[in-house]
Amino acid sequence: MHSIKELQAILAQAVKNQQYPAKPAELYEPISYLMDLGGKRMRPVLLLMSCELFDGDIQKALDPAMAIEVFHNFTLMHDDIMDKAPLRRGNPTVHEKWNANTAILSGDVMLVEGYKLLGNLEPELLKPVFKVFNDTAVGVCEGQQFDMNFESLAEVSIDEYLEMIRLKTAVLLGGALKIGALIAGAGDREADLIYSFGENLGIAFQLQDDLLDVYGDPDKFGKQVGGDILSNKKTYLLIKAIELAKGAHAEELNFWLSKTHFEPADKVKAVTRIYNELNIRELAIETMHAFAAKAIDQLNAIPVPEERKKALKEFGEQLLIRES
Repeated sequence: MHSIKELQAILAQAVKNQQYPAKPAELYEPISYLMDLGGKRMRPVLLLMSCELFDGDIQKALDPAMAIEVFHNFTLMHDDIMDKAPLRRGNPTVHEKWNANTAILSGDVMLVEGYKLLGNLEPELLKPVFKVFNDTAVGVCEGQQFDMNFESLAEVSIDEYLEMIRLKTAVLLGGALKIGALIAGAGDREADLIYSFGENLGIAFQLQDDLLDVYGDPDKFGKQVGGDILSNKKTYLLIKAIELAKGAHAEELNFWLSKTHFEPADKVKAVTRIYNELNIRELAIETMHAFAAKAIDQLNAIPVPEERKKALKEFGEQLLIRES
């Protein structure tokens, strides 16, 4: 069994070894640029960890792991265009460094590159792995569309929000884990259990991200704390606050949600205070822990030696005890 750091190092080397054509440079340089920005590579790491959980050979899983990483970065490249985001991991986004058309086309090629990497699998694995990958890719796109729809909806329920983050964030973790299990030869029940582990962990991870956007350390979070508040983004915290706010709290919250000209620091401070007075942070943490507990229950149900589960449990704990 490899440690998380060892798997990250293996993947970093695989990214470094990935070669793209020299021409047209405008098409391929943005791909290398984004892939080289790093990150924790948690999705491909999960794929390799799942493969080892079921006593598989991670060398056979390396190309699919890279496919997951390329696909994930493809979604980031296109998401940044839609969000008009200036920075990605502290560096200019591709559409800022080049232009939006370049980012769209380079992202399209990244999706194709992901399929090419999956195509290196043994023939008997192609159909089941492609099904998981395709279902995952469609789910991520559906989640992104729901997220965009929320921007124009006056009301969004907690259940609708949880379903959106399940699709946009969690299915990719579950899909990566299930692909790793299939490559290792796991049975259908075991593959479904590890998928459910990843899905529930992914929802908990996104809830933690919502919390960090408001309560995280800005020096460690890597982006502006309070950004969701400033943009009126419908996160768990805002949706729950709208649901619970009455009287003066409701009036003040509606004031800040409708106000178009304001000092950013004033809005973040005021809305955070409302969250605090309504115990929104505690409710979000409670929900996050509930999904994390579901994840661990699914992992515990997998009939493999407990020693093999240790790394995945530690990985889950690292995701949910973080400041960035």
